[in-house]
Amino acid sequence: MALKHAHPLEVIELFPDGETPPGAVSTSLLRTPRVQLLRLVLAAGHGLPAHHVAAEITIQCLAGQVDVTADERLCPLAAGQLVVLPGGQQHAVRARENAVVLVTLLHE
Repeated sequence: MALKHAHPLEVIELFPDGETPPGAVSTSLLRTPRVQLLRLVLAAGHGLPAHHVAAEITIQCLAGQVDVTADERLCPLAAGQLVVLPGGQQHAVRARENAVVLVTLLHE
C-alpha cells in the first residue's frame, strides 16, 4: 500500500487528531521531485545510525531533545531548533529523551 503524501498547498498536520508526541508515529509527509518531508518519532536512547543521503537536509526538533552527530561534531537540538547538513554528509541522530523531528530533504 502506497503512503498518502500531501500535495503542494495542502496543510500538513504534524500531530494529526491532537496526537501528542508519544502517540505520534514516523511517516513520510510529503514527496515531490525536489522536496521530501519526514516526521521521525524517536524513543529516548534510540535513533538513526550513521548514514548519508545525497540530498541537502534540515533536521528540526519539534519535541524533546536529540543529538545530531556529523563529522565527529555533536549538535544537540531542543524543540524549536534545527541544523542544516550538506548533501552526502554522514550523520547520526539519537534521542536524549522522547522526541519528534522533522527532516526536510532537498533533492536536485
